[in-house]
Amino acid sequence: MKQFKDKDMQLLLGRVLRAGTVISVSIVFFGGIIYLYRHGHSVADYSVWKGIPGFIQNAGSLIKGAFDLRGQAIIQLGIILLIATPIIRVIFSTIGFVLEKDYMYTGISILVLLIIFISMMSGHAG
Repeated sequence: MKQFKDKDMQLLLGRVLRAGTVISVSIVFFGGIIYLYRHGHSVADYSVWKGIPGFIQNAGSLIKGAFDLRGQAIIQLGIILLIATPIIRVIFSTIGFVLEKDYMYTGISILVLLIIFISMMSGHAG
């Protein structure tokens, strides 16, 4: 087995970011087409606040809505994937630093993942 090098790591991270972006944009585009097909003729009534539809308020109903081909749910899943792409990059970076036996950057990457995880669980941004 050949040695894992820094160049290999950079290529892998570039591919992860590119693939995540292209896939998420494609999902949002597909959801947008479905949404416009079903609701493109509707006139928006801004005098009444409707809030977030119930089918995109939690993960289970969001996934069910996407399988039911509801445009808003598909768009929301694409946006979630777009947000998750840099987090996936940090995970791959951590794995790469472990393979390179670069323990300082492994620790920094794990710290970044912990900060992201704590922020997600606490509901505070920044």
